[in-house]
Amino acid sequence: MNKTETTQPEISIVSPVYRAEKLVAELVARCCAAVEGMGVSYEIVLVNDASPDASWQAIAAQCAANQYVKGLDLSRNFGQHYAITAGLRYAAGRWVVVMDCDLQDRPEEIPNLYRKAQEGFDIVYARRAQRQDTWLKRQSSNLFRMVYDWLSGNHSDNAIANFGIYSQDVIRHYNTMPEVSRSFGSLVRYLGFRSTAIDVQHSARAEGHTTYTLHKLLKLSFDVILSNSNKPLRMAVGLGLAMSGVSFMLAAYNIVARMVGIISVQGYTTTIFSIWFVGGLLLFVMGILGLYISKIFDQVKGRPLFVVRQALNVDEADR
Repeated sequence: MNKTETTQPEISIVSPVYRAEKLVAELVARCCAAVEGMGVSYEIVLVNDASPDASWQAIAAQCAANQYVKGLDLSRNFGQHYAITAGLRYAAGRWVVVMDCDLQDRPEEIPNLYRKAQEGFDIVYARRAQRQDTWLKRQSSNLFRMVYDWLSGNHSDNAIANFGIYSQDVIRHYNTMPEVSRSFGSLVRYLGFRSTAIDVQHSARAEGHTTYTLHKLLKLSFDVILSNSNKPLRMAVGLGLAMSGVSFMLAAYNIVARMVGIISVQGYTTTIFSIWFVGGLLLFVMGILGLYISKIFDQVKGRPLFVVRQALNVDEADR
């Protein structure tokens, strides 16, 4: 394929890279083999999310050896979904494949996703028929999905993550969304468009272990839930009303009990318990409000979602 043959590649492959220096070369080789077998033009956009290892050097080597590999080096570690956003801003393909760099998402499935998309779909998700993750990761993912579905009122498929193929229309609208709290999957689902899913093979990690710590998972979970659901606020209102009802009934009981002589001396324990309980409840509700206010504060600052320190094989028109 000659780079001058077309100004817009048919397929862009976007992959955020973190702690994957030993996987970059294989990732590029397998992606190239999969797409070249389809006979279409392509590009590969690798986004180094300030990985502490030599991932950027590995990306730079691939960019030097292959003009169809774009390399983006973020100024600091912004997080997976921000790295995906950076890659999508630089992706020029008519169709965009988003996949992880750890090769659990198999590049060999790209032709299957592309063929399904040609049936008239804007989005084709890759459904992991048999997940090859650890038991702990599967259970934490299941728990997150259950809580998210309950709070948002949506139904999400736990076998579907970011891996899939998306039309340029989907990506163009995604790039207009300014949310600071970003989750690629939830924002894409919000956009709508005609979508479907196909079963794909899921591989075990080729090297290393997941970089999603419990802290990162909890932070992502809070961000996704608070950005996509106001149910916690409604729950706080309901809890406040319920407590008001209980307090009213308790006050009525104490008045009647005092009048009929059941209570002769007010109880110290009851008073202290009520103060602590109501105080804790107020702090809990204020905490929920504070989380939402903090998200508003982050949003109104208007800071960029990512900062690209260096870009390789990127034309000025792509910047």
